[in-house]
Amino acid sequence: MSKNKRTPSVYSSNPAVFKYGMMVLSVIIICIFLPKQPRFRFEYEKGKIWMHEDLIAPYNFAILKTSSEIKADRDQVLESVYPVYDNHTEIKGEENERFLNEFEGKWKGSGQEDREMGNYSQAITQILAHIYDRGVIGLTKKFQTKGEHYNFNLVTNNIAERKNTAEVYTREMALAYANSIIDSKNSISEKEWLKSLVGDYIQPNYVYNERLTDKLIAEAINNISTTRGMVQRGELIVANGSMVNNEVFQKVESLRMAYEEEARIGGDRNVVVIGQFLVVGLVVTLLMVFLYLFRIDVFSNNRLLSLILLVVTGMLIVLSWSLKLKLSSLYYIPFCIVPIIVRILFDTRLALNIHLLMVLVSGFFVPNSFEFAFLQVTAGMVSIYSIKTLIKREQFLISSVIILLTYFVAYLGIILIRDGSIADVGYASFVPFIVSVGLTLLAYPFIYAFERLFGITSDVTLMELTNTNSSLLRELSYKAPGTFQHSLQVANLAEAAIYKIGGNALLVRAGALYHDIGKMQNPQYFIENQTKGYNPHDGLTYEQSAQIIISHVSKGIDMAHKHQLPESIISFIRTHHGTTRTDYFYNAFIKAHPDKIVDEHVFRYPGPIPFSKETAVLMMADSVEAASRSIKEPDAENISNLVDKIIDGKLAQGQLRNSNITLQEVEAIRAIFKRMLMSIYHVRVDYDVKKTREVE
Repeated sequence: MSKNKRTPSVYSSNPAVFKYGMMVLSVIIICIFLPKQPRFRFEYEKGKIWMHEDLIAPYNFAILKTSSEIKADRDQVLESVYPVYDNHTEIKGEENERFLNEFEGKWKGSGQEDREMGNYSQAITQILAHIYDRGVIGLTKKFQTKGEHYNFNLVTNNIAERKNTAEVYTREMALAYANSIIDSKNSISEKEWLKSLVGDYIQPNYVYNERLTDKLIAEAINNISTTRGMVQRGELIVANGSMVNNEVFQKVESLRMAYEEEARIGGDRNVVVIGQFLVVGLVVTLLMVFLYLFRIDVFSNNRLLSLILLVVTGMLIVLSWSLKLKLSSLYYIPFCIVPIIVRILFDTRLALNIHLLMVLVSGFFVPNSFEFAFLQVTAGMVSIYSIKTLIKREQFLISSVIILLTYFVAYLGIILIRDGSIADVGYASFVPFIVSVGLTLLAYPFIYAFERLFGITSDVTLMELTNTNSSLLRELSYKAPGTFQHSLQVANLAEAAIYKIGGNALLVRAGALYHDIGKMQNPQYFIENQTKGYNPHDGLTYEQSAQIIISHVSKGIDMAHKHQLPESIISFIRTHHGTTRTDYFYNAFIKAHPDKIVDEHVFRYPGPIPFSKETAVLMMADSVEAASRSIKEPDAENISNLVDKIIDGKLAQGQLRNSNITLQEVEAIRAIFKRMLMSIYHVRVDYDVKKTREVE
């Protein structure tokens, strides 16, 4: 993570006022959204020992039923509610009349003899009368279980009668009955014609009344009691040191619900707000102290500070909103999104600190706060650890899977401890964790948005920048292939060194790949891009040559701004030569003009010098790699002497004094550079000689 030096004026004008104003504003906003009722002061879990003093009932209260008990009561009530059907008595007369009106025309159209028409008409009239007297029902799948018959209430002229579907016809059964009667009458010769005719006049006259049925169901459910028994004032609910079994747990839970309901109605909200302000204010203050002690760069940068407070405040507002909506589970909330965002944009310590403080605040307002805190802290720690070194985008998905497994294992362990039985594990309880982890993937677009809004460079962006297929690096490899190869070698050296001493390896690699992009303007003036027999410096003065070489820094900065590279990458371009001289042209000028006064600034880079470990390592890697190309005999001794000479020179010139790098780390860097350069130039250590010397 790095700072953007072009800080907007809104952050820089009166920075102290703005900083502390943001802190107070965050505390106020969080307190506004948090629930305002007093909180039950006892912590308890099923299957655990009651660690508090003896709990005596302070007043009479009802014992609430468990969700499973209420579900069992609901199922029992639903079984006792029968569907309602309306008896449309008018259908019998209407269908019989329609048959008589249409029969004569259909009879004549069939070519039958007129003398038989009366017998046929009478037969069908009798069949229809029987069918409608018994009743034709339109079955409702909602009340059919495994195709069995069911009871129902038949309403005829506002009078209800209990019946069973076995006592009435369905339309199919009515047709079957009609066909059987027609087949049994030997006097009827045109049986098939009559069968096809009778079906046109059979329809349900017992019609399902959904509105009235639903009303009866709703009334029955509303009449279900949510309580079972009472606890009298002064009664011992649970003694200190006793086990919180199912019965005790339900009593304590009922007391908590009664207490919070009473507090919601009669509690002093102003007192609650004061308490919330103290708690939230303390947490935000601790966060500021942490930043002041361990991340002074973030504490001093109001832009970055406002981002952190925005993320924390936003997540706590989401929690408050979820509590007010009474979500079925608070584990739908993607709590791990905050540590992931902070880890990617800042660092591991800050991410863990913010996550712990945020979970502590949340624990005051969520039910089963210990369980909630345990799950969120463990999942948050895993989310931070799993992306400690972000080098591939797939790590987001891998991290999500690991977080989900952590949730599953932790929650399963809690259930087994609490219930003492694996048979009681409700697998639907794991669904909120799946949703939460899925929402955690929103960290990716959030990181992009925060980068754009607050000018931060995350590891995700650095990964994209280190892709050598990016347009700018492709252009560098085409226009200045020697410089491109040099940059790759510098990146390898610098990355290995920063891994050893600790630092942002992705940042230093990206900086190394782009540090010489300014050479694309005049690639032939740099030795790594020149061909044998031609040197464009031959026609220039030493001052002109020095200025062309020095100008690749300013040109690189201009190109970086044009291609919208982050300021953290531009810092490597600006500092990789520090305030050193172009010694070759400087010494050549003095040798050619011994009596002439030399303006040293003409031959010196404008700087500034490196200001971090990463920029310091790049400066050393750049100089060492470039100088190693001039070694005629790259053996172990020559490489070792070269590395020592380059690094000692940087130290002597004071180029590393602002980079917060120790001499011990410099020694580690020397060793890595020597080993890697020997590997590049295929230098072999003479182990026989070495062994002989050790023996001597």
